Amino acid sequence: MSTLSVLVITLNEEKNIRECLQSVSWADEIVLVDAQSQDRTVEIAGEFTDRVFVRPWAGFAATRQYALSQCRQEWVLWLDADERATPELAREIREVIRDTAHAGFEIPRLAWFLGRWIRHGGWYPGYVLRLFRRQGAEFTDRMVHEGVVVKGSTGKLKNHLLHYTDPNIEHYFQKFNLYTGLAARELHEKGVPFRLRDLIFRPLFMFIKMYLLRRGFLDGLQGFLLACFSSAYVFAKYAKLWELTYGEMHHSKPI
Repeated sequence: MSTLSVLVITLNEEKNIRECLQSVSWADEIVLVDAQSQDRTVEIAGEFTDRVFVRPWAGFAATRQYALSQCRQEWVLWLDADERATPELAREIREVIRDTAHAGFEIPRLAWFLGRWIRHGGWYPGYVLRLFRRQGAEFTDRMVHEGVVVKGSTGKLKNHLLHYTDPNIEHYFQKFNLYTGLAARELHEKGVPFRLRDLIFRPLFMFIKMYLLRRGFLDGLQGFLLACFSSAYVFAKYAKLWELTYGEMHHSKPI
């Protein structure tokens, strides 16, 4: 009988963590690594598992890799605190890991954004590799939007992983500043040069792609806002790349 660990990392997620862990309480093991939360995250997590590890923040990929090293079951399901496994997905996971040659599975993710399920704009089905065999799996060393690499073939599941991404605009922009900074730093460290045309045209293309080509307009006002915000994300990322590339020159005080 194949067994399953659930992997979650947290920081001040008391509003999300109970529903997240309830949705996977059927798993054989839940491993949660907390980055020294100042709220009740750890206390709530303790109601579901005794495999809670509190340690200083080391970045997304490194923290998830540590969590993976603490998992003891054959299969691992990786969740974020704002995600939920539906009962239908739970049944499908239990069935598929019982007998498969695949090393991992991509799961379609459905996002709840500002009070609406987003089904267009390139966000849906939003397949993410979240279910995988523990042996041979490794998280990619990216600063933001890291993923997992597996040794072997992958398949796709049918049922949704629900993602309660942004309850309000303020929450979106709290993440916005962190993620655009990390994304710009990643480009800079890879040696990607700043080009003015990236700053001018990439944000515009992002809006056109999401709102028109991928029919984000069918998601109402939320689809429009999401396309605008995503365009702003790209703009901020390349503006920060410019700052990292030329910042010292432009920030030096005149004599």
